[in-house]
Amino acid sequence: MTPEAERILQRAEKHLERGQVMLRSGLNDDAGRPAYLAAFHAAQAVIFDRTGKVVKTHRGVQSEFLRLTKDDPHVTSDERIFLSRAYYFKAIADYETDPGAELSAEDAAAALESGCGFVDTVRRALTPPEPT
Repeated sequence: MTPEAERILQRAEKHLERGQVMLRSGLNDDAGRPAYLAAFHAAQAVIFDRTGKVVKTHRGVQSEFLRLTKDDPHVTSDERIFLSRAYYFKAIADYETDPGAELSAEDAAAALESGCGFVDTVRRALTPPEPT
């Protein structure tokens, strides 16, 4: 893994830590956003590690991540689509004004758990196996 990809993954992990603090504080909508941001940065780490490119738009990161992980045995189909599904959490926190569009504590916790799994998968995919 390149040092730059490692730094990007560390940023993803910080988002997850912040999300846990928000969840413990009862800020469920706000806790869902870091789940997406962690996945976004983890996907950026994959892109940078494999192409040397920095992609910054949400759509660009989602599509390039899907392309690069298409045949990657480390990344399951559920993990591949988590990034685009998780954008919903960011949208709720940033844009929704409908009172019914809120995350429950359970949904926010599940989002953060999935975000942790996503980041862990990316870390494993980018870490070369130990020589035997």
